[in-house]
Amino acid sequence: MNSPINPTMNIGDAAMPSTKATRKELISKVRHGFNSGSSYKKSNINWRGVVFVFGIPLAGLLLAPSTPLRWQTFVFSAICYSIAITGITAGYHRLWAHRSYEAGTLLRIYLAVAGATAAQGSIRWWVRDHRAHHRYSDTDKDPYSVQDGLWHAHVGWLLFRKDKNKVGRTDVSDLDSDALVVWQHRNFLALLIATVVVLPPIVCGLGWDDWRGGFVYGCLVRTFFVHQSTFCVNSLAHWLGSQPYDDALTPRDHLVTAIITFGEGYHNFHHEFPSDYRSSPVWYHWDPTKWLISALESLGLAYGLKTFRQNEIDKRRLQQQQKTTSKKMSQLDWGVPLECLPVVDWPTFKKEVDDNGKKWIAIGGVIYDVADFMDRHPGGKSMLKMGMGKDATQWFKGGVYNHSGNAHNLLACMRTAVLRGGMEVEVYHDHDHHDQ
Repeated sequence: MNSPINPTMNIGDAAMPSTKATRKELISKVRHGFNSGSSYKKSNINWRGVVFVFGIPLAGLLLAPSTPLRWQTFVFSAICYSIAITGITAGYHRLWAHRSYEAGTLLRIYLAVAGATAAQGSIRWWVRDHRAHHRYSDTDKDPYSVQDGLWHAHVGWLLFRKDKNKVGRTDVSDLDSDALVVWQHRNFLALLIATVVVLPPIVCGLGWDDWRGGFVYGCLVRTFFVHQSTFCVNSLAHWLGSQPYDDALTPRDHLVTAIITFGEGYHNFHHEFPSDYRSSPVWYHWDPTKWLISALESLGLAYGLKTFRQNEIDKRRLQQQQKTTSKKMSQLDWGVPLECLPVVDWPTFKKEVDDNGKKWIAIGGVIYDVADFMDRHPGGKSMLKMGMGKDATQWFKGGVYNHSGNAHNLLACMRTAVLRGGMEVEVYHDHDHHDQ
């Protein structure tokens, strides 16, 4: 993480193992057997990830009960928490990963340092994986795919080294040509120690003589909460909520996730419109990061804020509504499809009614069996009896009563056959023409 960067290298290069490494892996598999999964997993444990995921909260849990929390330390830790979170959401995520806006030099430096205080790796490392997540969402190449489980998406993916053959290819050439990103990557470990480990105790110690509290709450506890908050974007945001723009993938929108993640909870919108600086186009949706970026623009520190046209947003929302509605409608009984019904001519239709006592009525070229509806007809039996063996199209559509949409739906479930020739008058015309 603290090694120099080759400016020409991108994640695609990293994804291709060397021939020598591949040969070693094959020899290792042959030697230990293809089924020796336990030793393989053990050798791939990412101990640095284990320390961060389990070591930090464990240390905080052990030290916090014996460490009084002073209000000054609490306020300082809360400020550090907010700085770290916005360093990720406004910096790592929306500025560098998706380039949804431009930032001046001072703001870029601030966000680079603020993002380092979140203890989640350098800009380049974070953005590389995040772009792979967007490009290969819910697949094996997604670094933190929720398809592998909620735990994996939240923190599990950090506990094991990635198989380079499965890393999704992404382009990070823009980051490799960014001097600030390169500097932060090369000096990330020093920044991490200085801002996360050293600075909090010094500020709290010199400020109000709370050296221990500064380390416990300003470093350990604060880092734990920053991790859990931002990790929810990978897990909770792909599990809880609605999908108003697309349901083909797992991203979802939910207020709870938005509150936990400083506005990153409207994830369904974000995956559809990733270069939009907003997490949601709805002005009142909880998105402090969006409001912060907008405020920075008004101060001249940010510019070029990108948004998608409302026309495109409305199209996706309506398309998804139509898709959802069609899916629900397909689960309902709409009667036998017309193409599946038998075809009956007029003489047979009349004979079935007159000779066999069928309760058939013709409406719009379709024959309906209303036998089971006689006692439930709101207009009474008499009207139905008058229509037996006749074309009642005009009666049904306003001649006697202009029936409601619900009546049309009920009628569709009574379909029995299709009437050859359609309406009776057309049959007579056909007969007349045939006779001639």
